[in-house]
Amino acid sequence: MTERFDPNDQAYAPADSLHGLLQRGRGAGALRVLDEPGATGAVRDVLRQDWRWDAVDDRHLYLARLVHDLRLPLDPLLGLLAGDEDECERATRVLELLAVAGSADARTALRAYVRDGEHWVDVLESVADAWPVEWWDDLAYVARTRLADEQLLPGGSRPWARWGMEVPAASPRRPGRAHTAEVGPDGRRLLSVLADAGSADGAKAQALYALAGRPPEPGLLALVPGLGTADGERPLPWLGRAVERLGALAVPEARAWAADEREWLSWTGVRVLAEHGEDRDLPTLIGELASHEKARQWCGPGLLASGLARFGPAASEAAPVLHRLWLRTPHSYERPALLKALAAIAPAGLGLAYTESLWDCEAEARLLGVASAPDLPHVHRRLAELRADPMEEREVRAAAGARIAAGRR
Repeated sequence: MTERFDPNDQAYAPADSLHGLLQRGRGAGALRVLDEPGATGAVRDVLRQDWRWDAVDDRHLYLARLVHDLRLPLDPLLGLLAGDEDECERATRVLELLAVAGSADARTALRAYVRDGEHWVDVLESVADAWPVEWWDDLAYVARTRLADEQLLPGGSRPWARWGMEVPAASPRRPGRAHTAEVGPDGRRLLSVLADAGSADGAKAQALYALAGRPPEPGLLALVPGLGTADGERPLPWLGRAVERLGALAVPEARAWAADEREWLSWTGVRVLAEHGEDRDLPTLIGELASHEKARQWCGPGLLASGLARFGPAASEAAPVLHRLWLRTPHSYERPALLKALAAIAPAGLGLAYTESLWDCEAEARLLGVASAPDLPHVHRRLAELRADPMEEREVRAAAGARIAAGRR
């Protein structure tokens, strides 16, 4: 996954500060903004800059709730809306949620942007997915006029299909000749391509692609250490998927890979051990988790956490590291995996973490909170809020409603 910031993490404020909590999308930040002096300035800061560590991290609903709860003016979002494509997309996602929550100004701003803005097609398609049809259907004339003026070609998404303006799909092309070698059922020809030092990286990548879609091929195991790129920095494309097909068959070799100095090969081995390793592999996995924490490598602890969770209390040595990572990671997408691992390994005392998760930026984290937060009055109130919030994900609303209906409010 593509990382957005310096791996030394200097851009982020301390994890326990208000700025740091908001940058990370932590529930504790959302809880503090209503009571802490200076919260408005901190919220404006996180609105202006994209603090997601990776594109899979979610912030739109989190930010929309901050703006809504503090009754902030929309000026920072309107400034982003007029910015570049990425800024416009971020502002659109927040504004369309605020409109769903009842903000007439947010709704008006996005409709006006469709009439006059540079990235109007993206905005129109986004609001058509998020809003009732009557909020955007009358923009058909605007869209037709702008398409004619700008000679754009719309795709097949909701507004164009409704208005009969979608571009017909191109007729299917005849498939070209396959670039991979024809192989027998045992895949020997694929392995020979991988074993041949004279094979180009592209040919090897094609062979790995084929192996990734076939039954496990044990002959691949001996070849894995030689399947890195010429600069030694990365594995060849599709190697990871091909190794995944091997499952537990790869564990003995993976132990050696995990100890290799080449980072890509070490990580290939660690991933196998995380999914299929045995008790004897716990020190390797715990050591790798600690190394990620020390180096502030925020992509990867979630996978390691899921692997460690398989071992339950036997992996208790990892609990302090998992907890620190849960508190500090800016990669919010991985936070639910860290909490799940803690629940499997050292479940005592997680009530506060589950409660905070009810305000987390990630829907999966909120679902964990809905399922496991303790029965306390402020938890009951939050569950009712989640059930009724029109901005909330449908799955979270349903889960909150189901817990309330079951009597575990």
